[in-house]
Amino acid sequence: MKNVKNAIIALTLVIGLGSCGVNQAWILNQNQNSTEVHLGSNNFEVIGQVSGAASVDYVLIFGGTNRTRLYNEAYAAMLKEADLTSGSRTITNVLTEEHVGGVPPFYYKRTLTVSGTVVEFTQ
Repeated sequence: MKNVKNAIIALTLVIGLGSCGVNQAWILNQNQNSTEVHLGSNNFEVIGQVSGAASVDYVLIFGGTNRTRLYNEAYAAMLKEADLTSGSRTITNVLTEEHVGGVPPFYYKRTLTVSGTVVEFTQ
């Protein structure tokens, strides 16, 4: 009987103290651009990684914006950080990650992060 009681307490602690979040990642061509580049030589340089994030809060399943608008805000923040106006630059390997955390249905927060690699063509 004591072992059953300890097992129930341990299970309750694991569930209660565990992370209350769900992660999801999409590796898709979200922007539907179709630019074709033929790389015959080493004519590009990897500048670095950029990312943009947007989040929204929900209380009792009400509030916030929809997922499309959230994605657009995060993508715009990534483009702003990338500074594509200086030189022949592009963003490749775009990855979209979503994290939903909180205590549903009372309160939860959805965060969308869009990241990519900035490449600059030298010739």
